[in-house]
Amino acid sequence: ILGHVTGRSPFFDDHLFEGLLHVRCVRSPHHHARIRRIDTSQAESMPGVVKIIRGSDVAHNINTLLSLLDFGRDDEPLLSTEKVAYVGEAVLAIVAETERQARDAVAVVKVDYDVLPHVLDVEEALQPNAPIVNETYPNNTFDYHDKYDHQKLRFGDVEKAFAEADQIIEGRYQMSPIEQAPIETNGAIAAPETNDRFVCYTSTQALFFSLGTTAKLLNVQSNRLHFIGGTVGGGFGGKVDSLVEPIAILACMLTGKPCRFVWDRPEEMQVGAPRGGERWYLKDGVMNDGRIIARKFTGYFDAGAYTRLSSYAIIKGTAHLPGPYTIPNVSSDVFCVYTNRTPATAMRGFGITGVDFAIECHMDKVATAVGMNPVELRILNAYRDGDMKAHSRVAKN
Repeated sequence: ILGHVTGRSPFFDDHLFEGLLHVRCVRSPHHHARIRRIDTSQAESMPGVVKIIRGSDVAHNINTLLSLLDFGRDDEPLLSTEKVAYVGEAVLAIVAETERQARDAVAVVKVDYDVLPHVLDVEEALQPNAPIVNETYPNNTFDYHDKYDHQKLRFGDVEKAFAEADQIIEGRYQMSPIEQAPIETNGAIAAPETNDRFVCYTSTQALFFSLGTTAKLLNVQSNRLHFIGGTVGGGFGGKVDSLVEPIAILACMLTGKPCRFVWDRPEEMQVGAPRGGERWYLKDGVMNDGRIIARKFTGYFDAGAYTRLSSYAIIKGTAHLPGPYTIPNVSSDVFCVYTNRTPATAMRGFGITGVDFAIECHMDKVATAVGMNPVELRILNAYRDGDMKAHSRVAKN
């Protein structure tokens, strides 16, 4: 793009205003804790401090991103008031005349925490004695249609095929959370407009999601919000969660002045939602000639403390199984699990990338077990036109 190479592309942070205020958040140092008391008395008297924003200032202080599509229950506060469920969760926002003053004020806020047991492993989180991460989903799994605790796929008779197979080949595959690491961190600048409206310059990848989420959290009509996106300095899925825009606009509403809320690099790495970690168990029933006659999946998506987009990632992953291969018997159970990690979100092909990694690693393992060239094994088992997929759809070019 000509604007990029000439340095003329406008980014959200290029829109500076006279009297611009700066926002910083007080964040949890604990994986899991009750909030007993927040003492802001010293911060209130710090030079340049204009406003301290608490969860009680947020009109509708609970949300889930996909609620705009009527999918899932609200489970995540914008500013936590009772409990924190991951390191870096925001409990307070401070608005000051300079960023340095906002940082200094954040540093003197005293939060009294009652530290709770935490869980960071998906399978441990599903044990009966595991800490409850997310009270909206007390079993630590997302409820699909408020009825099912995981996504299930059944095609053919897997157990019968396992009994008939020449070999059973099993594998465990793990993909850790991955931070998107954009050069431009998440941020937004909000300013008052005429007719009681507010403009928000933002780096969001999801302009209408961000507008809808902000309108819901702040309980304002969406026609009072003027969102301006445009050039994004890297996103890769990590700028869809709409966490900075509501706080920037709320700060603007409460102070009547333009407000800038931008994450620094440590925040981007710590609280910027990553691609979620995944764990997959694959079990194949294979004939000695290389034909895979049965495949069983058990998958765990680590949603972190709140739902965000992980519940949708499960659906995408399940819809992708069993990969590009004609397997006559397929069984899959995939869980969206809550742990005391940073909530996960989108990243390039999320829901698909991890299971593809597991599938293709497992294909190499199968090839070794039956003594075949890995490419030939894949060609042997690949979809042909007219083959029936595990979702009862016919494969076509």
